[in-house]
Amino acid sequence: MDNHAVAEKNQIQIEVVYGTPSKQELLLISVEDGITIEAAIKASGILDVFKEIDLTKNKVGIWNRTAKLTDAVKDLDRIEIYRPLIADPKEVRKRRAEKAKEEGRADKVTGGRVNPLRAKAE
Repeated sequence: MDNHAVAEKNQIQIEVVYGTPSKQELLLISVEDGITIEAAIKASGILDVFKEIDLTKNKVGIWNRTAKLTDAVKDLDRIEIYRPLIADPKEVRKRRAEKAKEEGRADKVTGGRVNPLRAKAE
């Protein structure tokens, strides 16, 4: 087998995706079989399109499952680069629950919905 046939045989197709509210990019590229997520992202050129991507901070995944930069990609994988969260979901829920208690939409003791029968009994 010549080197050209070996090189073709070891190539796989993957997608690298990233998006902001105003711009999305989906790149279909051929890479060497066994390449890491980090190397595939760099090879795609997406870091040149979106300067804000920082692989030390942005989380990545394959088909909506988080992955490590050192994980190997397989044929037809879709590498997704995630933006950092703007707000901590736990903190947002906590603030929403406190507001509901203040507005009388939640029980001040249990945090659950106000039971109209309980209010009449007291």
